[in-house]
Amino acid sequence: MARIFVSLPVSATLAFGLIAALAGCDRQSAPDSQPQEAAAPAAASEPAGTLDRSFVGEELPDFTFPDPQGNQLTLASLKGQPVLLNLWATWCAPCVVEMPLLDKLAGEYQGRLRVVTVSQDMKGAELVTPFFQQQGFEHLEPWLDTKSDLAFHYGGGAVLPTTILYDAQGKEVWRIVGEYDWQSEEAHALVGEALGNSAT
Repeated sequence: MARIFVSLPVSATLAFGLIAALAGCDRQSAPDSQPQEAAAPAAASEPAGTLDRSFVGEELPDFTFPDPQGNQLTLASLKGQPVLLNLWATWCAPCVVEMPLLDKLAGEYQGRLRVVTVSQDMKGAELVTPFFQQQGFEHLEPWLDTKSDLAFHYGGGAVLPTTILYDAQGKEVWRIVGEYDWQSEEAHALVGEALGNSAT
């Protein structure tokens, strides 16, 4: 009996490999398809964040966001001290993994660096409030961007998490796309770039 073998073209095989290699949470899918369940923390793995310095000098964007209590935060008003701006969502597993690290970082640099985490969850406080309560963050604040204005500002629906460091003049120093170890020596050195290299 003859055997029939079916093989994929080389281009299709390469395409599947590329898709499997992509890291982070893709924001470029249709808004209605955004997951709304809080993601469980991902299995321990080496963070795959990518450092990008190609936007150095860009201004802190002039967006205003609420928190669940209705307080308002205008990003442009934060000039005067360095700002670490983090875009995240409860459904993004890499985001959930790095949030406690950002909370600790915010505590370590309290008074010298403002760590601002802005949720891109479409359901806003409905998901973010219980997540913050469960995690018991001591230094992070639950700012909400239910229209994903920031994600689109940073590249047509940026991959989450995306984190951008601004200096005290409100100028971008660098950005990291994807999960990152915010307690690493490298992270402290990078943050030091906006603090006059006084990282501790």
